[in-house]
Amino acid sequence: MSERVIVSEDMLNALRQALEKDRESGRMSEKRFRHTIEVEKMAARLADLYAPEKSGVLRAAALLHDITKECSFEEHLSICKSGGMALSEYDLSAPKTLHAMSAAVKIEKEMPEYDVDEIKSCVRWHTTGRGGMTLCEKLIYLADYIDMSRTFEDCVKLREYFFGKDIEAMTEKEKTEHLGDTLIISYDMTISALLDSGKIISPDTMDARNELVFGRLKRSR
Repeated sequence: MSERVIVSEDMLNALRQALEKDRESGRMSEKRFRHTIEVEKMAARLADLYAPEKSGVLRAAALLHDITKECSFEEHLSICKSGGMALSEYDLSAPKTLHAMSAAVKIEKEMPEYDVDEIKSCVRWHTTGRGGMTLCEKLIYLADYIDMSRTFEDCVKLREYFFGKDIEAMTEKEKTEHLGDTLIISYDMTISALLDSGKIISPDTMDARNELVFGRLKRSR
């Protein structure tokens, strides 16, 4: 589906209830449930600042972004294969990012009421980012990074940086630039951590970062 969708409060409540059942049954850990709810809250907050008309889409994507996070490596592969999603060597070498792909497939195959391109793309790219990200994709990526359940030092620093300025007083241009600057910092933090640990850096992450840096360089000329 690609048509515009209105995500109702009833649809969001249904998602929360499904997550609650998964938590109660043990299919979702308490930590993952709490994180998911906090990402929804942060997505709503970011929507108020940047895209009020997309609040429903963003909140739905937030509630869905980690629905396969606790699946096994083999389960991720099976889900992706069932949806015809090809996985690159980079994907297979970074198993912590596979849930973004398998979740998008699961939505498409099992959750027709949320099978909307905007929602799926937010879920698909919330871990690595990509070049040419939409505003909604950027906001979900950021919401996942700085939600209030995140206590890791980099997440706290990024959250303080982003909300350390009076965003509501900014012009639309200033808000866009502030979001871009925040995302650049997030990518730099991620890349630095991956370099330190000797892990694969997704080309999509590099594309996302470089595109934003290039845009900033053009503005400063």
